[in-house]
Amino acid sequence: MTGVPDILWLEEIRKEDIPSVGGKGASLGEMASIGLPVPPAFVVTSEAFRRFLVGSSLEERLYSLFENLDVDDNDALEAAANKAKEMVHASPMPDELNEQIRIAYQKLSRGGDIVAARSSATAEDLPDASFAGQQETVLNIRGIENLLKAIQICWASLYGARALYYREKQGFDHNSVNIAVVVQRLIPCEKAGVMFTSHPVTGEHMTIIEGSYGLGESVVSGSVSPDKYVFDRRSERIIDKYIATKRTEIVPDGEYGTKTCDIDPARQDEQVLTEEEIKKLAVYGIVSEEHYSTPQDMEWGIVGDQIYILQSRPITTIKANNKKNGQKKPDTGTATVILQGQGASPGVVSGRVIIINDIRDIGKVNEGDIMVTRMTNPDMVPAMRKVSAIVTDEGGMTCHAAIVSRELGTPAVVGTKTGTDTLTDGQIITVDGERGLIYDGIIEQPKQKDEVQTVAGGMVSHPIITATSVKVNVSMPEAAARAAATGADGVGLLRIEHLILGLNKTPGWFIENHREEEFIKELLSGIKVVLDAFPGKPVWVRTLDAPTDEFRNMQGGRSEPHEHNPMLGWRGIRRDLQSPKQFRLQIETFKRLWDLGYDNLGIMFPMVSHPNEFIKAKEAFREAGVDVEKVDLGIMIEIPASVIIIEDFIKAGIKFASFGTNDLIQYTIAIDRNNENVTDMYWPKHPAVLALIDFAIKACRKGGVEVSICGQAGSEPDMVTWLVEHGITSVSSNIDAIGKIRQTVARTEQRIILDGARKNYEL
Repeated sequence: MTGVPDILWLEEIRKEDIPSVGGKGASLGEMASIGLPVPPAFVVTSEAFRRFLVGSSLEERLYSLFENLDVDDNDALEAAANKAKEMVHASPMPDELNEQIRIAYQKLSRGGDIVAARSSATAEDLPDASFAGQQETVLNIRGIENLLKAIQICWASLYGARALYYREKQGFDHNSVNIAVVVQRLIPCEKAGVMFTSHPVTGEHMTIIEGSYGLGESVVSGSVSPDKYVFDRRSERIIDKYIATKRTEIVPDGEYGTKTCDIDPARQDEQVLTEEEIKKLAVYGIVSEEHYSTPQDMEWGIVGDQIYILQSRPITTIKANNKKNGQKKPDTGTATVILQGQGASPGVVSGRVIIINDIRDIGKVNEGDIMVTRMTNPDMVPAMRKVSAIVTDEGGMTCHAAIVSRELGTPAVVGTKTGTDTLTDGQIITVDGERGLIYDGIIEQPKQKDEVQTVAGGMVSHPIITATSVKVNVSMPEAAARAAATGADGVGLLRIEHLILGLNKTPGWFIENHREEEFIKELLSGIKVVLDAFPGKPVWVRTLDAPTDEFRNMQGGRSEPHEHNPMLGWRGIRRDLQSPKQFRLQIETFKRLWDLGYDNLGIMFPMVSHPNEFIKAKEAFREAGVDVEKVDLGIMIEIPASVIIIEDFIKAGIKFASFGTNDLIQYTIAIDRNNENVTDMYWPKHPAVLALIDFAIKACRKGGVEVSICGQAGSEPDMVTWLVEHGITSVSSNIDAIGKIRQTVARTEQRIILDGARKNYEL
């Protein structure tokens, strides 16, 4: 030990030096040696720290604090940690070491005197034990006295409660773990973040980069929701981007430490990284992964055109997940039900809980996580696509979470009331989306059961022919192939708001920034995927129906009005007619699709309450050059008013009508379908609701207008039986319900025919 110096410079360090410089120090030395752009640094070695302990007579006193310490006793753990840190802070640094640090700092300061002190424990950043974040980092240090203070803060953090707990759980002896301190020139980052060189859960060759403004601490700490970019290393292209609203940044504060500042609203929603920066970072990541022969979790920063690599450590979660998946799982009989709600989307899956309290939290969602939130909204759809299950505090079978989950085939339990309080981040649970139960831990599910559920939910063994068309509801292009595989007779509802909200920019933003063509191409591309999946079959696309609160979190959404009840506010056709430029973008998209030969495309206007609205919308299509007599334009029946005067709509020239029962029910009986307090009162077959539907069906059949249903009731066998009996032309169901609904329709039609035949026989 005596032969190891107290100070080592980065160029002297290699990965074999972990005992002296810790995982972080060794990693920085390795990266510098292979030519990655690492800021200059020196390391106060672990031997220097050990000499400090021995010279201050701290060693035995410290370790006596940890003998027989129960780290699961939080009070005892905190008391021991606080006492240990006080002892380290109170002990003076040896004069010889003090002088060596002064000389090294003076040398490093020739290129800039602002530095960072980063803890580098000898058991962290290793392939089997990544303790990142357990020890302290002090940023923005100017002056030797501040630096000496920061180094002692790093030393003391070796005995923090969290570090003690993790070492104990990982089986590391407190006596054998030392700490080094990396003193590195601080890069005044204009933007910074983290990068996974491969997918941190699956290990796929996907580089995931997260970034924001200012120092990287804002991304690492989670104080800001960063942009996220996914780079496919095989195709060498960017395949996904999530541009977050970045409200704050962390910047240097005076001569010591940092402060958090608000980001100028004008750049909060801008993309942080350029395409070139994303690709260059990905290349650096590949170089690091290939050098270490294992995927890396890296920190980076950018100033001007210069990229710096600030840290690289192994990703340990891939191995952890592989191990977990190979473990023998407990059977259902040993599991404990810890939460209950409504089963909203069938399937049983186990995974790690991620609590989402705010839209800005979705950046932390990884593939396979279980999202737990008060209630989802369309802004969360990118994250909902990743998760293996969804649990909400609020909502019923017709809420946003339920509808999207069923379409994605993702198990979901809604209306648990206390999910976000009962469950904790990182907790492993099992979600039973059919029975509405949440279990503690993992439950093994026989494979054959899942296969049976897939067949039962989506397809049947033999094609069933029905006179009543059985269509499918679709919300996003990714679901088109799965929807078409059900054998549905077309799409009775294609929601385009998810396509638009997925852009994270309002239509108004595209208009204001003169990027209308970009909007049209994105929308056209998404709809075309669904049309191509259903050649020769009708696809009814609903025009934009996004309440103002869903637009507000998007770029361009700051001017959205604040409404007391957005569901009854500025949405649907009423908004489009008052926003002609926004409406014109949609019309232009539809026109181009018709011009391409997609004559199976029909357009459906939502929230229509009077024929004048349909006539004005139709005229807008005509003015845009659409031959309105040759295309199918129809309406959603969601408001009791549209039922009562349905004959006037027929006279106005609608080609079809479709019941949006989710809204029709709540507007008829004054029940908020997303309010778990009145979920039990939500009654799809309320006599008043049935009377309205029956009246409209009769009027449409008399007027020669196709009448359908695309609300949740269209996925309920009992309701579909009633609808077929009352003469509905078609039904449109959720993807997972097509098989059972087609069987229901067939049985009902056969019974009607049989009853008719028997009556004739009796006569």
